[in-house]
Amino acid sequence: MPLKNNKLSRMLEPSLGLYLACLVLFALASALFSIPLAVIELVVVVILYLYLRRSNSIRKREMLRYIESVTANMDVATRDTMINSPLPMVIFHPDTDEIIWSNERFLQLTDGKEHLFDTSLSALVPGFDTRWLLEGKSVCPGEVVLDDRRFLVYGSLVRSEEKRSRTAMLATTYWVEITEYAQVKEEFFASQPVVAILLLDNYEDAMKNTDEAARAALRSEIDKRLSAWVHPTGGLFIRYDRDRYLFIFEERYLKRFQETKFDVLDAIHDIPAAGAVPATLSIGVGKDAPGFHELFEYASLSIEMALSRGGDQAVVKNKFNFEFYGGRNKEMEKRTKVKSRVMANALAELIADSSYVFVMGHKFPDLDCIGACAGVCAIARKKGVPVRIIKEGGANPAADMAEKLSQVPEYKEAFLSPQDAIVLADPRTLLVVVDTNRPEQVMSQDLLECCTRVAVIDHHRRAASYISNAALNFHEPYASSASELVTELLQYILEPTDLLKIEAEAVLAGIVLDTKNFTMRTGTRTFEAAAFLRRSGADTGDVKKLFQNDLAGVISRYDIIRNARMYHGDIAVTAVDHTVGRVTAAQAADELLNISGIDASFVLFPDADGERTIISARSMGNTNVQVVLEKLGGGGNAATAGAQVPNPDVNAVLQQLLRAIDQYFEED
Repeated sequence: MPLKNNKLSRMLEPSLGLYLACLVLFALASALFSIPLAVIELVVVVILYLYLRRSNSIRKREMLRYIESVTANMDVATRDTMINSPLPMVIFHPDTDEIIWSNERFLQLTDGKEHLFDTSLSALVPGFDTRWLLEGKSVCPGEVVLDDRRFLVYGSLVRSEEKRSRTAMLATTYWVEITEYAQVKEEFFASQPVVAILLLDNYEDAMKNTDEAARAALRSEIDKRLSAWVHPTGGLFIRYDRDRYLFIFEERYLKRFQETKFDVLDAIHDIPAAGAVPATLSIGVGKDAPGFHELFEYASLSIEMALSRGGDQAVVKNKFNFEFYGGRNKEMEKRTKVKSRVMANALAELIADSSYVFVMGHKFPDLDCIGACAGVCAIARKKGVPVRIIKEGGANPAADMAEKLSQVPEYKEAFLSPQDAIVLADPRTLLVVVDTNRPEQVMSQDLLECCTRVAVIDHHRRAASYISNAALNFHEPYASSASELVTELLQYILEPTDLLKIEAEAVLAGIVLDTKNFTMRTGTRTFEAAAFLRRSGADTGDVKKLFQNDLAGVISRYDIIRNARMYHGDIAVTAVDHTVGRVTAAQAADELLNISGIDASFVLFPDADGERTIISARSMGNTNVQVVLEKLGGGGNAATAGAQVPNPDVNAVLQQLLRAIDQYFEED
């Protein structure tokens, strides 16, 4: 095909016009001296011109033939490269997914079909998404699976002219098989070691009050069921303490354990109890660590997390977070006075060695929070160390009690803002955090980060985020309240007469609040703590007055109850589209439990700032509301929980809550 390009022709023709014009001028000038000479010169110029034109035409034809030959060779090389490419290739329209052309190697991937014209690529390779090409990427973001073979796909887009001058996009893709590499990679990760610690978390209680034969039979049955559970993995399983086991296995088996929700927990729990208490198991798993030492540390942290959440559950920790399985059964009290005495001595020493003591609770503090703060203040006063309670501005459930405390001489200057506390803090300052263990829930995270010496006293089940590296951590999820824990510490540090009457009433009010007037989550230790506070001068009549409500609050509470609806048979859910007091909502949730046939209650309402939806949840014990609200970022314990969802649309949050409840029962 001849090339007809005027620009190319001009480039190939030498510019001789100027030279010929000069020769003609010289010939004309010669005519002044000799006409014959001028004629001869003109003839020579004409001959030269004709010769140059002929030779130039020949050279141009040869050059064009050379260019055409190179172009043809390039086309042949391109076609040959595409047809005989060592990589499978396919060209298609990315907008319609229609295949235009494919080479022989790609045809071999499709069961030897002769051609793929007018075939949809997505029909040939299900799940293959071509959006990455339209987004300008040159590599498919994920592996592509075709008939059990895996590929990395590279590609590019070009524009093509079609009929009626319509511009279309063509995608050229190259398929690099990585099946063997992917299998080696999967085998590498599947064979990574995982370390697990198995703990019989109520060993003493399960073995108590039984004869030796019954204890031996129970231990034998536990070992039998654990061995049957670990046997398919071929892992290392040994007992290294009377109630602890070490289990090392490959990560390929962990997914099966997670899918079955660590069903060995139920297998151990179902063993017939020789005594009054059935055996329960907690499992801590560590994965994704560079070495066995780090894996064991992860497993230790996981078992500690499981115990802090009540035991009878499994916790898996990787390098980023925790995953929880189980933990729905009622928590059994597993505390000893030995631990309380040790914690009391440790806290007393920490306070005595401090320059200042700051006491801080959670945001929007309640009576349990302010009561625990007052108890810590009594300890600091006994040790002669200045103490301050971090206050929160605005109205909150603890405001009335805080006002009563501030009227006592010992508390005239006891309340301090977080900003002033940060200014006063020094390296010897002790910050005591009560009634929460999560850093995002404290009144001031800045103050928490500012203080290097921190003590935590809390009864809520530990969540994935918690205050770590505390100098003292008195965390007992089996206790009714933070006030109960503080009272246990008080009994070992001071005499009943050292406690002010108003302090004793504040602490007792915290216990009354979280136990629903001693009807929920109470144990023998709860009543012992209340008796100590009564000896310290607490007036139960004055405490009862703290829980009185005005008429408007009562009407609002019953309006919430009136709008409740039942879900899953015995769960009451009520959502209001206007702001109500948090105390009112919590009381409405409590009141719903007094209705026959209701085991758990959830109350939702928008916060006053219009940025979030508040959820208050209560349970009689069969439904673990803390596990439900954890899915929405909340926390608490099995009987009392709450959440603050960053979405002001109550109906949208209600749907999230209903899905969380559905998941709770589906996983049961």
